[in-house]
Order: sequence, then structure tokens, then C-alpha cells
Amino acid sequence: MNVIDVHAHIVIEETLETIQGFGPEIGGDSENPWFRVGNYKLNGVKYLNTPFMDVQLRLDEMERIGIDFQVLSPNPLTYFHFIDPKLALEYCKLHNDSLAEIVFNNSKKLGGFATLPVQDPHLASKELERCTTQLGLLGAYIGTDFPSGFDDSSMDELYQAFINLDVPLFIHPAPQGIENQKIDKRLEKFSLDLTVGFSNEESIAIGSIIFGGVLHKFPTLDICISHGGGSIAFLFGRMALAAQQRNTTPEWLREEGEFKRQLKKLWFDNHVHQ
Repeated sequence: MNVIDVHAHIVIEETLETIQGFGPEIGGDSENPWFRVGNYKLNGVKYLNTPFMDVQLRLDEMERIGIDFQVLSPNPLTYFHFIDPKLALEYCKLHNDSLAEIVFNNSKKLGGFATLPVQDPHLASKELERCTTQLGLLGAYIGTDFPSGFDDSSMDELYQAFINLDVPLFIHPAPQGIENQKIDKRLEKFSLDLTVGFSNEESIAIGSIIFGGVLHKFPTLDICISHGGGSIAFLFGRMALAAQQRNTTPEWLREEGEFKRQLKKLWFDNHVHQ
């Protein structure tokens, strides 16, 4: 059986220092590296001279641990879902073009997921089409926090584009406070923003998608949620009961077992420990 990794982030050198004020920027030294996007600084994670940025090191590591194929995806710090849409599109095109070149040169081992300016679903739809039909990318990653939200009708065009192109949508959170300045101070300690925060974001995304009727309206849409869906394994019973009993629930979702049927339409990766 082939081992396929669909949760494999990459940092692309050509995209560094391309958005004034936001970076992305790499700094520090081998002992204390950091990665900055806007006012957010990720400390202690090394990108230079690691598989994140060196393709040969990535291929060597894949061979060592037995991964047959990786689908490379944007670093979640660099979604840029809250900046000007046209500026975001410029960045996305640069990232996606560079990613496509890497994938093309290593097509037996690597695929790629596009990054999209999801703050403008129309622009995102067009970029998704370009990336999949012209660049050969296999789908796209977006974050859990963006202006419209998953259940807004403005997203319908983008969801339909995924269906028409028959490619998957992968949803992965970004750390709090990079662009949208909503910050829970409790999550600033002990890297809780990357552990508890991510799990919370993934669970909220699932709730928004199901209660918001996204999969009811688009039943053939393929969505994969990162990190095993956050806390959904533990929240399932509570959310299913709420779907039946809460007066805020859409009428169609109140039928017994419907929440479970909707949940089973989602995919989840098994990358849950890091």
C-alpha cells in the first residue's frame, strides 16, 4: 500500500519579503530561528536548510520514513486571508507558480495544493481553476478564519468550482492574530494557540460547515479537515444532540441521524500529534 501524505507544508524562498509589512521573513540563527508574518513571530521553528525549503532534503526524509508521495501545501502562517484581495491574489499566484515548478520537477514523488485569496471567492475560484487546469496542482488549502465564513452564500461560487474541477478543499487553521486581530490571551502561553487553538478552530469550522448547510447544498464537495478534525471525535454526540434540539438548527438538520450523515461526508487527516 502506498503511503500518501496530504499534510506537508512548504516554505518557498521566492515568496519571502514579497508583501510590504507582512514579509514573510526568516531570521534568527540556527539556535534561535524565527519566522515572521506581520506582527506574528513563530519562534523556534527552523525552515532554512530543512525539508521545509530544501526539496532534496524532503525527498531524502520521505525515503527514510517510508512516505511514497507528498502533496505540498502552503505554510498556514501565509494564507493572507485578511489583506486586500488583489494583493493576496498576487501573492497566491507567485506561490502557486513556484510550487507548480517544484512539483513538475519531482512529479513522481510530489504534488501540490494551491493557496487561494478566499476573501474574494470569485478571485479564489478563478485562481483555483488556473492552478488545477494549467499548473497541475491537485486542489487547495484555505484557513478556518476569513471574512465571509464557511456558510456565507458568497462562498457558493468557490464550492461549485471545487466540484466542477473535481478537486478537494483542505482546511487547516492559522495561528491567531496574524491578520485578523482577534486574540485570546490565554492561548499565547505554552504554544496553546498551535495545539488547543488549532483544535478549537477545526471544530468550529466543522460546526459552521454542517450547521450552515454547506454539504447539504453541495453534497459532492470533498472537504478534508486537518488534525483529525480537532475535537470533533469528542464533541460529536453533543453537536448531534444540539442539531436535533436547538431552535437555531435548520429544519432539515433536526432529523435524527442527519448530523452524523453530514459529518460522514467530511474527510480527516491523521496528522494529530504535531
